[in-house]
Amino acid sequence: MVIDSFGMMHDPDQSAALAERVSHVAAGGVLLLQYHSLNTIVSLGQWNALRHGHFAYYSTSVLVGMLEANGFSARTAWHFDLYGGTVLLAASREPDTRVARDGSVDALLSEDARAGVRDPEVVESLQDQAESHTRGLRDWLVAQRAAGRSVLGYGAASRAVSLLCGAGVDRGLMSAIVDTSPAKHGLRMPGTDIPIIGPAELATHPPHAVLLFVPDLLTEVRRSFPEVERSGGRWVDAEALRASERSSTVASATHS
Repeated sequence: MVIDSFGMMHDPDQSAALAERVSHVAAGGVLLLQYHSLNTIVSLGQWNALRHGHFAYYSTSVLVGMLEANGFSARTAWHFDLYGGTVLLAASREPDTRVARDGSVDALLSEDARAGVRDPEVVESLQDQAESHTRGLRDWLVAQRAAGRSVLGYGAASRAVSLLCGAGVDRGLMSAIVDTSPAKHGLRMPGTDIPIIGPAELATHPPHAVLLFVPDLLTEVRRSFPEVERSGGRWVDAEALRASERSSTVASATHS
């Protein structure tokens, strides 16, 4: 068994990267590829998932074709909620009469076709999402400042960099970003003057709102930092702040 978890996307030569992986699969073996689905990225408007260091984003339909070009066939797939929707695809050499493709792969291929992820105009919609997202974030932060509410960020993630820079956010709108990694403390978010601090601030000086840049962590951070809500603060999903629907998403994205 050969497993690649979000690894192949970092290789500038995609043909060589897949060829190398299949070359290590023994006769009767299985290749497992985990990837952040392009269908997810486009349908959820995750424009800031696209960043330097990533050379490919895979739709299931394209990845199935890449595998077939290397003499492999997709056999089954599992879907996970991570990042809004990731896929683990299992493939083996053709012909392998022991294992037939099951309905999970066909379902993903059908979803790709419905979403139009191989249509350049559909993927191009991510530009509109970027503009809506950055504008919505800035509008929300300006409104918080005007109301005299303090805001901290949580999660100094790479995808937050493009969002903050695109929105023109500085420490006047967000005083700091909390991160649990000691290696990041004392630094700042690239392209901004926003410092990165440790989580002690959430306990000693809970803000009115904490903007969460990694929504997958919501359950964990609410449990780990009860002081935020205990003091009347709220967690806000940064991914939900889109300009076109700002008034409705702010209400649904906040938790009290």
